[in-house]
Amino acid sequence: MRMIDDLVGGVERWRALDGIGRPVAAAVSRAVSPRPVRNLLSGTALGHPAHPVLTDLPIGAWSMAAVLDVVGGRAAEPAADLLVATGVAAAVPTAATGLNDWSDTKGAARRVGQVHAAANTIGLALYSASYAYRRRGRRTTGKALGLAGLGAVLAGGFLGGHLSYALGVNVNRTAWRRGPRDWTDVLDEAGLAPGGHRLVPAGDVSVLLVRDDGAITALDNVCSHMGGPLQEGTIADGCVTCPWHGSTFRLEDGSIVRGPASVPQPAYEARVQDGRIQVRARP
Repeated sequence: MRMIDDLVGGVERWRALDGIGRPVAAAVSRAVSPRPVRNLLSGTALGHPAHPVLTDLPIGAWSMAAVLDVVGGRAAEPAADLLVATGVAAAVPTAATGLNDWSDTKGAARRVGQVHAAANTIGLALYSASYAYRRRGRRTTGKALGLAGLGAVLAGGFLGGHLSYALGVNVNRTAWRRGPRDWTDVLDEAGLAPGGHRLVPAGDVSVLLVRDDGAITALDNVCSHMGGPLQEGTIADGCVTCPWHGSTFRLEDGSIVRGPASVPQPAYEARVQDGRIQVRARP
């Protein structure tokens, strides 16, 4: 276990990867910038990132193909070939969603993500070659390439788990933030000018107050995507846009207009009582 920790730690500190990662991430960011593309690849409609869901498809197909290759015998060969082809096809949208998520990372997470992607790319190449050899009737070579590909994909999967569970990539940053359940004073009404916004504490969380067209709205200030500070973002057309990665939320209810966020922003009820602005968590 210590050896694995040392290897992963070495990848996290491998700064030579930055020279490759920066321009590639910039190119990916440009490619996914249109709102429909960003929302689709981010899993905005799902309520959580799309990439983890899709990874089950190629990994599952290729794992079952390996089982059939080892113990299935001749009768299982058509099914194994179909599973290999299914995994190759499923790997394409899986890679696209992964690149989308990776483009928002930096530092250690970006470096680990690069090696994660490289391992999975090697796995895809090996499985593509495996399928080609199977089609030519060279099954022994095809099976060997498939097993090698499975090894590469499992290594990549391990690094993917490290990205999510150790480095917190694409983990909802508001999951454990709970605002007050009862009406709580946060600001004098005079302190929030028409068209203005303020960052205020509300119990254990920070809340972005906005006065727009006479109405006062309140959202958790920490962006659910990667923790960006919404008070530093752009407020326009009834929405706030995170300054870090461009996630856009409706002020009225925290719903997502544009990804990469896939979890809505926690919204709070707001009112004016005796000259004080009060907020509380929505029931």
